[in-house]
Formats: sequence, structure tokens, C-alpha cells
Amino acid sequence: MSIWSRISDALSALAKGESLSDVFSHLRTPPERSAGFAIAVIALGAKMAKADGQVTRDEVSAFREVFTIPQSEEKNAARLFNLARTDVAGFELYAQKVAAMFGPDDPALCDLMEGLFHIALADGEYHPGENAYLEEVARIFGMPEERFLALRSRMVPDEHPDPYQVLGVPRDAPMSEIRKAWRNEVRESHPDRMIARGVPEEAIKLAEKRLIAVNRAWDEINSGQG
Repeated sequence: MSIWSRISDALSALAKGESLSDVFSHLRTPPERSAGFAIAVIALGAKMAKADGQVTRDEVSAFREVFTIPQSEEKNAARLFNLARTDVAGFELYAQKVAAMFGPDDPALCDLMEGLFHIALADGEYHPGENAYLEEVARIFGMPEERFLALRSRMVPDEHPDPYQVLGVPRDAPMSEIRKAWRNEVRESHPDRMIARGVPEEAIKLAEKRLIAVNRAWDEINSGQG
């Protein structure tokens, strides 16, 4: 069963009176985690789409860039987006349910945050309201500040991002530690590793920007320019 079939099941549960936050409680184990990941990105992305005061067509279409959505399932994805956007529940409750679904320190939460950054940047700018939203979601996820800053450095366009911040290491770290951090990021970006931790195959493209950013940061530091 595809993740979109599971999303259809989730929508059926919603139609029977379950809340979207309750749906997350049923998606804690594979393969349901893949559907949970997709629902989490769509639901939290829908809430974030209003963080800058408006919902743009770019932000909605950004889901098609994070996920490969079959044409036959676009209505289900749009319906879920609209349900989350209009739900009276606050995004904090969603974030708490998602954090409980994956558990503390689960790398999938970083993958999910990258998806949210991608949606935030879909309209060409990173709004302060979106930054505040993502900071709070990261806090609820239990993500250390330096990890959040590393993600932001990779995802938000900058003329010259700090390569040490991109890799999440202090500037005075020994090269062995920096190399270890870089290799770990490359390893965790492998599609097999991502699928194993619950990222659906449809969203593996999330690793593309990460790999470009961490490889560029490593090259810069290793060449003595950092």
C-alpha cells in the first residue's frame, strides 16, 4: 500500500470524527511512519503557510517538489493541506504529536524540518514569521539550537554561509571531528538510510540540498578557506 493510500485512510478517519492530531498516534511504526512523515510535512507546512500572513500558490505547490504526488492523489493531498490549515488546533499540538510519533533524537525529525524549510522558501523569501514558527517547532521536537542553525544555514540562501555552522561544528574543532561530522551527514543522506528511518521514497529529494551544502562546507574548510 502506498503512502497516498494510507493518507486516504487517514482522511477517512478524519471524516469519522478523529482529529488530525489523533491520526498521528496510529502512525508510529513502519510502514505507517512513511505516511506519518508525509502527513506531518503537509500538516505542519499548512500551518506554517500562514506564518507570513498569507498562503501563496508557491507554498502549496512546494509540496509537489518535496513529494512526488501522483495526479490521482493530488486531491487527497490538497484536502489534507486545507484541513490542517483550517483546523482550530494549534501547530504546537501537531508538533508535539509528531515528536511523540518519531521519538527524541530521531534523525527523521531533521529530514522533516528540511521539508518545512523547503516550503517556507517556496515563495522566494524567508519571512521572520516563518523563522519564528520553525524555531518553535524545532524546540518542541527537542532539537538543539546548533542543529537548527545548521539546518537553516544549509537551506536559507546566503552569499557566504559559515561552513562550520553548516556542518554543526565549532570553529576550533579539530579536523578529525569536522571530517567525522561531514561523513556522518553524507552517510545519513543516503536514500537507504533515509527510507529506513521512515522518510518515504517520494521525499528522498530532500537530501539533495543537504548534500550540496555539506560537501561545499567541507571543501571550503578542507582547502583552508574556512
